Amino acid sequence: MTVYGRIPPRRSTRLDPYLEYLRQRWDEGEHTATVLHQEIVAKGYLGHYQRVKMAIAPLRRALPIDTPRERPPSPRQVARWITTTPSRLGLHATEGLGRLFEHCSELQRTYDLVRQFADMLAGCDASGLSDWLDDLTDSNLPALAGLAKALREDQAAVLQGITTPFNSGVNEGRITDLKLQKRIMAGRAGVPLLRQRVILMAHLRRRYP
Repeated sequence: MTVYGRIPPRRSTRLDPYLEYLRQRWDEGEHTATVLHQEIVAKGYLGHYQRVKMAIAPLRRALPIDTPRERPPSPRQVARWITTTPSRLGLHATEGLGRLFEHCSELQRTYDLVRQFADMLAGCDASGLSDWLDDLTDSNLPALAGLAKALREDQAAVLQGITTPFNSGVNEGRITDLKLQKRIMAGRAGVPLLRQRVILMAHLRRRYP
């Protein structure tokens, strides 16, 4: 079984002494959590019915009793997997994506479109941009269709961004530095000190690109 995320070590519980009994009763044909809970309560179990229900749930999928649940990836983690170059993905991420694609064809389609755009960026080749935008529109995914519309409104800039080495990265970096200094020094320094820190940061950026 392939799991999506790390499963923490299982902790012992008050149900542990009764797991073998629950498995035995399951094999005998008793699959009702309420009945099983009543039976082990009569044997001294003091825990809640819900714990018994969770413990026997894996048996319905032919798994060992009390198997820890899989931890699904977060949306942010999946987005990172999709935008990372496939050759740099680890085995865990690759298997996780494959598992997701089996259950979500829309995600597979999104991944393919993202990788197509990444290939255009890597090769500085925008010859397929128009067809790619058409594919976004025809994907039947509202978010991607909306992205295609926004990119078409500024398609000339997108084209330049793909095919030339010029970009606004330096300006964006300076803006980020300025916002960082503002957050760090808010209420603690006047304009002269803030100005000095911004100049120093810009100097360090040039010295250590």
